[in-house]
Amino acid sequence: MLIQGKDERTLKANLMLASSTALVAGIVNVAGVIAFLAFTTNITGHVALLARKVSAQDVGEIITVGVWLLMFFMGAFVSHFLVRSFDRESTYKAHALPILTEMVILLLVAIYGNHFFDGNDLEREIIIGAILFSMGLQNSLVSTISGGLIKSSHLTGLFTDVGADVAEWIHPHTAKTELVRNRLYVRFTVLGFYFIGAVAGGFFFELYNFKVFYFIPIILLTILYYDIRGVVFNKLRRKFAAGTDTK
Repeated sequence: MLIQGKDERTLKANLMLASSTALVAGIVNVAGVIAFLAFTTNITGHVALLARKVSAQDVGEIITVGVWLLMFFMGAFVSHFLVRSFDRESTYKAHALPILTEMVILLLVAIYGNHFFDGNDLEREIIIGAILFSMGLQNSLVSTISGGLIKSSHLTGLFTDVGADVAEWIHPHTAKTELVRNRLYVRFTVLGFYFIGAVAGGFFFELYNFKVFYFIPIILLTILYYDIRGVVFNKLRRKFAAGTDTK
């Protein structure tokens, strides 16, 4: 899922990345709404909220929402900066670092939420900011490595893309190419798994509260593990082949 660059990606790699990251986004967003009454995977609602707070001249809330927007921006910035910094060294490492950072942040959210969170406003605002940062990391990464094809939580843009691609597919003047078909597969996969994640997130949060957040790093860990198996296997195979050649 992570070892291929945007120009080398297969349909299978895109579908696996789309399904896993959309599942995470769905769980996180619904769990965030239930726990904090705030969207935690996108910023469209926060921009509208910021405008309302500016109109009301609520300085404290303006600062809070502004920081949330900045945290999402910083997540996207850090993710892309890491990818660009390590891409020449190792594609897998460049793509894995944002996922690993996201995993650590959400694990800390799970630990803090389960053992220390008492519901006060400051804690709530900090946790929302941390989750938005992690979602900025994820969104930027999947968009970058898929060439903009995968949007794991930006559903407004995703519905726009699906509408355009469906029109392209059914239009009588359009050739039914594999490229358009594959784009539809990926985008419907994102929609489907986001919905599954949202339903699961709501259902299990009601049962287990913040313990739901322990499940999210496990999903992210499977993304890291899927490719590292191949990386380790190839290194061992090359090492074994080199040892055999010297005999």
